[in-house]
Amino acid sequence: MIRKFLKQMQSNDKIKAFIKKYKIPREYLSVNRKSISRGILIGLFWGFIPMPMQMLAVLSVTPFVKFNVPIAISMVWLSNPITMPFMYYMEYQTGNFLLGNEGLENIELTLSWFSNNWNKILIPLYVGTIPYSVGVSTLIYFFINKLWIDSVKKEKHSRKKRFFKSRTSLQHLS
Repeated sequence: MIRKFLKQMQSNDKIKAFIKKYKIPREYLSVNRKSISRGILIGLFWGFIPMPMQMLAVLSVTPFVKFNVPIAISMVWLSNPITMPFMYYMEYQTGNFLLGNEGLENIELTLSWFSNNWNKILIPLYVGTIPYSVGVSTLIYFFINKLWIDSVKKEKHSRKKRFFKSRTSLQHLS
């Protein structure tokens, strides 16, 4: 269903005019299994990393890998001011677990607390980022690939079924 929607958006005349006007390379907006799944992989990879300007990090990869850039940028938006505290706390706790640290107690959501404890937070946070940034984004990449392939197979199967159904009904009429 999402695949069909993306394909319809690709054939939109306004989008085609926008692409032509700003001379955007087609491969950055292509809608196919590889492009979409790579966009999700790259977007989630950068989205899990606690850093400013994640969207620029996505754009910095474009000369090296062909992927759907709007999809990648939208995946980066999954880490937003509402989800960031939960994501970073989860990554911090994971980093403490991997490093064998106990972690900090009496965590306060204030700038002064963070500035006083920044050195104690930084390493566990970034170590904990690795399994999510690399692992989760890779798992979702393969999951999206599988869903896309299954969707195409299902569509082909239903098309064949309709074809043979229409053929048999025409044979009965003659």
